[in-house]
Amino acid sequence: MNTNNNAYCNNCDLPCQGRFCPTCGQRTSVHKVTFKETFQDLADQLLSLNAPLLQTLKMLVINPGYLLRDYLYGKRRRYYRPISFFLLTTLFYLIIRWLVGSEGLGQIIGDPKANPFVDSDFIYQARDFMIENVNNLMFIFVAVLALAMKLFYRRYYTLAEYFAVSFYLIGFYMVLVTLNLFYIRYVNQNIQYLSTLVMNVYFVYAMVSFFGHRKWLTAIKAFIAFILSYVSFVLLASIISYIIIALK
Repeated sequence: MNTNNNAYCNNCDLPCQGRFCPTCGQRTSVHKVTFKETFQDLADQLLSLNAPLLQTLKMLVINPGYLLRDYLYGKRRRYYRPISFFLLTTLFYLIIRWLVGSEGLGQIIGDPKANPFVDSDFIYQARDFMIENVNNLMFIFVAVLALAMKLFYRRYYTLAEYFAVSFYLIGFYMVLVTLNLFYIRYVNQNIQYLSTLVMNVYFVYAMVSFFGHRKWLTAIKAFIAFILSYVSFVLLASIISYIIIALK
């Protein structure tokens, strides 16, 4: 390993000056891996005002269309990658759900006792399976939302690009669901659909911000696309859960 950090980058071995390499962006002060360095990198990524995570969250709130266009047009270093963002927000949801002791996505199936024509024990098992495996089943939501965007806005971007958009938006949905855990736990446990209703409005806002023209038509398409995606997600996730429980 090259130890002359003021002259050469340890990653690409090219001359550099300052704290970061102008070619690859790696810090010039790189030595042996230590616990301090590991946790400092984590803090820089998560807590720094210029960290990609905070920048991504900020832009998803104030101007999601700007972020999405930036990422698709190649300006990617300044933002958290879409899949990483989705996985991180899902992990954060699982941790907070465990700490708070609330089921933020329990509204997907609802109360099995409300339907006297079904086996409530079986439905409860499927419901519990969905809640426990939400980190895997949410990939279905990502997929159906990407397909819906391609269906309604097919001539603008490729399906792969819509998948990237979907990972960002469903990641933001997981942030809303996480916040909703506190509302359910400490304010009103009967309004579990709040995060989904807010997400529907947010998705319309994000699509209008993303495309920026023919706003009323874009908004109507976005509203329908989200409803279609959510219903498809619930149906597919329920079917998969029922099949897995039935086969056990």
